[in-house]
Amino acid sequence: MQQKLILAIDQGTSGTKTVLFDENGKLTVKATVELASSYPKPGFVEQDPEEIYQTVIESVRQCVVQYKQQGGDLNNITACGISNQRETYLLWDETGKPLHNAVVWQCKRSVEICNRLKAQDVETEITARTGLIIDPYFSGTKVMWLNENNDNVKSAIDTGKAFGGTVDSWLLYKLTQGKSYYTDYTNASRTLFFNINELKWDTEMLKLFGVEKLNLPEPKPSAFSYGESDFEGVFETPIPITGMIGDSHAAAFGEGCFTPGDAKVTLGTGSSILMNTGSKRVESQNGMVATICWSTADRTDYALEGIIVTAGASINWLKNQLGLFADSSETEAMATALDDNEGVYLVPAFSGLGAPHWQMDARAVISGLTFGSDKRHIVRAALESIPYQIKDVITAMEADAGIALKELMADGGITKNKFVMQFIADLLHVNVNNIGIADISAMGAALMAGLGSGMYKDLNDLEQLKYDHVVYQCQDNPDVMDDYKGWQSAVSFLKRED
Repeated sequence: MQQKLILAIDQGTSGTKTVLFDENGKLTVKATVELASSYPKPGFVEQDPEEIYQTVIESVRQCVVQYKQQGGDLNNITACGISNQRETYLLWDETGKPLHNAVVWQCKRSVEICNRLKAQDVETEITARTGLIIDPYFSGTKVMWLNENNDNVKSAIDTGKAFGGTVDSWLLYKLTQGKSYYTDYTNASRTLFFNINELKWDTEMLKLFGVEKLNLPEPKPSAFSYGESDFEGVFETPIPITGMIGDSHAAAFGEGCFTPGDAKVTLGTGSSILMNTGSKRVESQNGMVATICWSTADRTDYALEGIIVTAGASINWLKNQLGLFADSSETEAMATALDDNEGVYLVPAFSGLGAPHWQMDARAVISGLTFGSDKRHIVRAALESIPYQIKDVITAMEADAGIALKELMADGGITKNKFVMQFIADLLHVNVNNIGIADISAMGAALMAGLGSGMYKDLNDLEQLKYDHVVYQCQDNPDVMDDYKGWQSAVSFLKRED
């Protein structure tokens, strides 16, 4: 008898992956379709809503074709889970027609709106209700900008004919032909419209942002019966959609961050660090944001999140702009060729500094260069900047939550770099655990859908799943903390200059 399968869709910024996982959490088939972004003005980032949807349909179609070619039976696919890029926001009318391109999470168009809101001295109230800070990163100021600058959008909002949502809501609405209009708590918690204390849309926040007449999806736990879809005829029988969750939260769930103090870091272009803080929200005093970690029908876990703006992006800059190496895989050997980095630091504030500093106008610097320095020192400094930034965030989280980190789960492309992974372990003085699954957000969505469909009874079932972990054990490295003090001095100098 063949195992039951879960269809996991991971709709990301650069493309959409569709993955089939079996009951044991093992990947069966995967298909990926790329997604383009457009940049109509400096700092503006948009995507075509219909293209976002079509990448989902096409990736599902390709995945199913592969599965059938392997002799698979589509009747074995019993549920679907969706993870998605989070703060990207879409608006559409009652017919499902987009009112504007999707405004992507990377978009900086609302900087001036953020400055205006900060001048109104409302950030304390916003943080108390939503857990977030005023920043262009989050959805609310993007919607406010559209409402103030696009007559079509403003008219639709004012007349109550505008429907809004993050990518999960848009996909669900399209996949169910308008029958289901929901979001999950994790995605809702990224909008600046959602009261994370009461788990509902906040009318005061909607008034503050001037969009109180905007139609919003009904918030639900991440594991929930959201509807069903045949994915434009890919399936003869509609598949139940029983899980939706933001991609970073999906990664935390997939990596087993089920108890307070469990934390994960995603090492990609930027980095998101989530620490589970349990059933109660922790209010940060150290530059973190509070958010929903994940939720089921009978449980909601909160988290602290630290957002690192630049991680792998600095490695790409060294390759593409400076030509210091041909492939990022070369960087590990370049770094380990040096006994130490001789006081060279790269503070990668190419787009500002994120948590816990939040110096968004800062600019990158390289310090400590001598005539003896060469490209290896700069490459190593870029690699070391990733663990240093993680240390900054984890230290702030531990202070906020009053919880000492026991182990750090890690995912993302940079986990292939053994130098970085070992440096993180030594600097944090905890083991760093890579679960060994590249598509961890898809995995988290699959596990959530499995809970929502009843395939798994509870978290205990998920804890029984076996993976090929790679663990980097912390080593006694007395020099690493002295090196970290040098990093702190470099950051302090940058902030003084700013």
